[in-house]
Amino acid sequence: MSTFETPCGVTIRRTVDDLADGDLTEVVERVETRRGGVLSSGMEYPGRYSRFHLAYADPPVEVVARGRTVEVRSLNERGTLLVEALGPALRESGAGTVTADGDRVRIRVPEPSGRVPEEERSKQPTAFTALRALVGALSCDDPYLGFWGAFGYDLAYQFEPIALAKERPAEQRDLVLHLADEVYVVDRKRETAQVYRYEFGFGGRTTDDLGRETEKRDYVAAAEVPEGPVPGVYADTVRRAKHEFKAGNLFEVVPGHEMYARCDSPTAFYERLREANPAPYEFIFNLGDGEYLVGASPEMFVRVRGDRVETCPISGTIARGDDPLHDASQIAELIGSPKEESELTMCTDVDRNDKARVCEPGSVKVLGRRQIELYSRLIHTVDHVEGRLREEMDALDAFLTHMWSVTVTGAPKTWAMRFIEEQETTPRRWYGGAVGFIGLDGSMNTGLTLRTAQVRDGVACVRAGATLLYDSEPDAEEAETHLKARALLETASGGIGAAAATPAPIEVAGGRAGTGRKVLLVDHEDSFVNTLGDYFRQHGCEVTTLRFGFDPAATLDELDPDLVVLSPGPGRPEDFGTAGLLEAIAERGLPAFGVCLGMQAMVEHAGGELSLLAEPSHGKPGSVKVLGGGLFDGLPDEVTAARYHSLYATADQVKGDFTPTSAIDDVVMSIEAPRRRWFGVQFHPESILTAAGAHGHRIIGNLLRLAS
Repeated sequence: MSTFETPCGVTIRRTVDDLADGDLTEVVERVETRRGGVLSSGMEYPGRYSRFHLAYADPPVEVVARGRTVEVRSLNERGTLLVEALGPALRESGAGTVTADGDRVRIRVPEPSGRVPEEERSKQPTAFTALRALVGALSCDDPYLGFWGAFGYDLAYQFEPIALAKERPAEQRDLVLHLADEVYVVDRKRETAQVYRYEFGFGGRTTDDLGRETEKRDYVAAAEVPEGPVPGVYADTVRRAKHEFKAGNLFEVVPGHEMYARCDSPTAFYERLREANPAPYEFIFNLGDGEYLVGASPEMFVRVRGDRVETCPISGTIARGDDPLHDASQIAELIGSPKEESELTMCTDVDRNDKARVCEPGSVKVLGRRQIELYSRLIHTVDHVEGRLREEMDALDAFLTHMWSVTVTGAPKTWAMRFIEEQETTPRRWYGGAVGFIGLDGSMNTGLTLRTAQVRDGVACVRAGATLLYDSEPDAEEAETHLKARALLETASGGIGAAAATPAPIEVAGGRAGTGRKVLLVDHEDSFVNTLGDYFRQHGCEVTTLRFGFDPAATLDELDPDLVVLSPGPGRPEDFGTAGLLEAIAERGLPAFGVCLGMQAMVEHAGGELSLLAEPSHGKPGSVKVLGGGLFDGLPDEVTAARYHSLYATADQVKGDFTPTSAIDDVVMSIEAPRRRWFGVQFHPESILTAAGAHGHRIIGNLLRLAS
């Protein structure tokens, strides 16, 4: 047990117990009907994120801000003791006018007056002035005791005055935080699972014998869901933004719009979202009053430990590919895009500026530049920035100066926020704000409320935006917002929210085509022959692989194959005695398939010639133009394929019964002699560079059908 004495006179006693299996199902279920929160991280990026799971339910104290009025309210008898201690602390802080009413204390923080140097802007009166007083009153050296919850977008208007252009709904709250007295912690890196429990003493009384339960409220799903945004409206906003860019009023801006889905269960929504869309900041908060936040945010907002403040701005987005190879090409396109690079550059420059207000001179550094992070549907580029807080600054100063991240507002930030306030049709509420933890030990860990749904009255409301620049395409940017929202909307309504698992390549390639077929695969000391054999086995073939040099006639008679495959290899066909093998195959009327060197052997056997490339093409992709033939049935007119060769044949050099059926410039890439059932390809169908769309598997399947 550990004991802490706080500045406001509250004594805190902490016990830590191990959890046998680390299963937090029970506490997650409680959050469905009681105030509480669950936070997890499904990402492991060294230096930025590690996997963890945190949860709490039935907190004793709630802190709510509506504008400049902050209310501290007890949620059970345990909370009443704490509120009694916090009331005097708020009065003594001088943060504003304090009134008490039974189980709650309210403080009204005044508007700032007079001139404020920018270096001191984070110290001017805001709702955070009251929050700073609360944290200071309970200050102690504990890693998990603190205020957990959500910070709304409108809090920024207390730091950066901007005229409101639309009414706020009466039920809107700008901040909801819980002081949790029972915190469940699963650290997947250390492989530990523990529960931290806290008891409080004040004025001669303690919470030792007081229950932890708070008000229970059943969740009710919606009967109807509101209509989504009108098509084209967001694109019109993009066009208006482009006028602002041209005039020099904005560099970039991130407007959003709302989309809706039915939500049958917030906690089930959260669990499905974690599975479908792992992210650094996965969370569900039951904020009370029938309101929940469920999200899987990819972006850190502000993280503070000691004097170190970190952020990870995200900008630059492209859709995930169909498979890892497609992912790689998408990443290359993203990294190669000047527009996407400009987006992130501006975000990070603004972020560095935010830190320069509160950090030691020269301490702001970019730790990582344009790093790749992959999510269920999207790929992002991310920068990692840190600074060291000046001695007179704390985590709340860092939080205030970053409100809100340029990745959800734009630059210059004030003008971008003004554009957003004027152009968006509804208030942002929680979107673009933050969720997370303010520790009583001075630490902070918060994530931006991106990829987040506000759930109220059984409806999940998802707001999504896009980073706009002068060269933005209106319709493309509108489509990007729908792509970003889709995983959440599908998951809220009961779908898995992630792209379907990639089907087995053979199914993509038209099904198994070689069941029961016997294949003799001749190995010409090649480094890819086993993969080639595996492709035939996936089609159901029985494959026997023999190194070259055997007696062709005797072996063919003994094995009696349905198909003979001549593998790729180094050197030239004569190095492996291919002429004798092909002659024996021809005498028996057997089907044959040559790959790379195997095709070159077929060309020479038919009386053709080979040439030498000016430069070898090894491990390089090539765009193969299909000219005809059956090997490419079901494939597009151009196919990306892997090249590993120095020798080649032109169309004029192909003789006998063979017809060239594909080419790269004047280099023949495939030949077919359908009557003989002999086929060849100069490229490698078994390479990863030929795997997009399962093209290599389809070519093998087509071959097996043609050679039957």
